[in-house]
Amino acid sequence: MSQQQKNPFDDESLSFHVLRNTKQQYSLWPDFAAIPTGWTSVFGPESRESCMTHIAQHWQDMRPARLG
Repeated sequence: MSQQQKNPFDDESLSFHVLRNTKQQYSLWPDFAAIPTGWTSVFGPESRESCMTHIAQHWQDMRPARLG
């Protein structure tokens, strides 16, 4: 019998951060994982639902910001 692993990005029981990169793109990131280079936490740690709401409210244009 094989045991399926739960994707940590879908695990409602975990805490998450909302990350943003220099191109103003957002990402949901589990609190237990190190923040990748080039990304900054802008919200959290909070529930997955709170983080997804934050992303929906703040990321209106999915296209990367133009570099100046």
